Amino acid sequence: MRITVISVGKIKEKYIVQGIAEYKKRLSPYAKLQIIEVADEKAPENLSEAEMQQIKQKEGERILQHIDQNQYVIALAIEGEMWSSEKLAKELDKLTTYGNSNIVFVIGGSLGLSKKVYDRANGLLSFSKMTFPHQLMRLILLEQIYRAFKINRGEPYHK
Repeated sequence: MRITVISVGKIKEKYIVQGIAEYKKRLSPYAKLQIIEVADEKAPENLSEAEMQQIKQKEGERILQHIDQNQYVIALAIEGEMWSSEKLAKELDKLTTYGNSNIVFVIGGSLGLSKKVYDRANGLLSFSKMTFPHQLMRLILLEQIYRAFKINRGEPYHK
């Protein structure tokens, strides 16, 4: 299985970088993992709706440049479907069983994702109705992907 995580912005916090490195290492026996960072748009505090859409559009174009036609895309979005860890494991297993072994997870910037990215996505996944920093979301996503592999293999993992 090949998993790609495309996210907007660089991670500056050392503890998050270390956590991501740990889960990349843990995932290596299970899947080929690629993390792609696309640049975020600098934005002032007070933006009009049009300016917000323009920023999301620019970030969205950068994201879409890294997605191939044959990849299965799951965009992280508050309005997406909420899954348990077991459901994520089941969905990943189902995708690989039916020939979708090249999966992309997309994490937007602080304003979210553009309509074009939503339109390209095969599914929308929500981790919570709460808003998380997109940098921290990358770490949480990798932990859940790792957990999904452990569940699918029947291997023990801390609950």
